[in-house]
Amino acid sequence: MENYTFNSVTLQLEGLNFTRDLVYVIFFLVLTFYIFTMTLNLGFLILIVIDKNLHQPMYLLFCNLTVSDIIGGTEIFPRILSDILKPPSERLISYYECVVQAFITQWFGATSHTVLMAMAFDRYVAICNPLRYSAIMSNRMVLKLTVSAWGVPFIFVVVLIGLSVRLNRCRTLVTNPFCDNASLFKLSCDSVVINNFYGLFYTVLLLVASVGCIVLTYGKIAMVCLTSKNKSLNRKALQTCSTHLVVYLIMSFSGFTGIALHRFPQYSDYRKISILLFFIVPGSLNTIIYGVQSKEIRKFLLNINRVSSVSSHRHD
Repeated sequence: MENYTFNSVTLQLEGLNFTRDLVYVIFFLVLTFYIFTMTLNLGFLILIVIDKNLHQPMYLLFCNLTVSDIIGGTEIFPRILSDILKPPSERLISYYECVVQAFITQWFGATSHTVLMAMAFDRYVAICNPLRYSAIMSNRMVLKLTVSAWGVPFIFVVVLIGLSVRLNRCRTLVTNPFCDNASLFKLSCDSVVINNFYGLFYTVLLLVASVGCIVLTYGKIAMVCLTSKNKSLNRKALQTCSTHLVVYLIMSFSGFTGIALHRFPQYSDYRKISILLFFIVPGSLNTIIYGVQSKEIRKFLLNINRVSSVSSHRHD
């Protein structure tokens, strides 16, 4: 018979379980990915700040994605790295810290979608209405898109986490490497019908909105490319849109795989891996993919490399 502890302030994280031989290998790999991801995202932010040629709506909107990746990764990975080296009985977290972590992870996941929706709108205007691009994508419009990308998910996630916080808790084991909304309401023995209903509504709404936005904007872009004989326009559209689409597909697949596997407890190990991949893969690939396809970024990096080469030759 299961032992129940009602409304305990201290919770235990299930964490990632590996054999003693693999613990330090996994720790090193996760640490490497974390440092790599943070370095890329922070480097991208600094690059956009110092290079005025990159003060364009596309890059300013993408900054939101890098900030989201930095917040999500910083909230999750230090805790995971600490817990990997601890025995299961010592992987403790306070309930209040768990709530904050669940809120940030859910907000981070939703914001990743809304930022990509804003970026899709930017690409639509740039390719389908290039003559009015500067007028439409003004600083004010970029600010509105940014506030919406962060503000709308914030409201939905507040309600989502609030529905979980209202429940009485009778369990103390969080069946996850970190706290998210699903693992939070699984601590309760109360009815979670409302939580499941709202969670399903929230997930479907986010999915339909993001997929609908991508399909609509890219459909319009495809129509313009098919009817246009401008090879330069078609090449630019293919380059920017394929980049955006790859980032979106990677993020969506890794994110919704983790959500779906929450419904199947027997696949808990696969769920933990998929959730970690949601933080690792998009966070590290986003800047690489955009950096490779961006002429401005490549030019800036080449100039830095040229300056450093000249400087080293002078010292020689």
